[in-house]
Amino acid sequence: MSDGPTERRSRERVAVRLPVTIKSKDGSAEQTAYTRDLNSNGVFFYTDSRFSEGSQLEMVLILPPELTFGEKRWVCCQVSILRVQQEAEGSFGVAAVIEKFEILPEIPG
Repeated sequence: MSDGPTERRSRERVAVRLPVTIKSKDGSAEQTAYTRDLNSNGVFFYTDSRFSEGSQLEMVLILPPELTFGEKRWVCCQVSILRVQQEAEGSFGVAAVIEKFEILPEIPG
């Protein structure tokens, strides 16, 4: 018998606070949020909007050099919401599984 909840993650999450842009699958709504932790399979983020479990979203963020072996990278992730929890400040904590992600090309400027 186990004393605590079973860990379902296959990879350890990295605690990192990053700004992220979230879009609904149909592109009708866009907002900003920030991550609490992430890995290549999942992400936990905080937002002011409530999402429903099972919702499909697109997230765009810049991964810092320590997570990409030396260079910061823009990535676009397709995620599915697993769990939503009300936070004390009126925001929501959201756990999501990353279904797929794409490294975006740098735009010369």
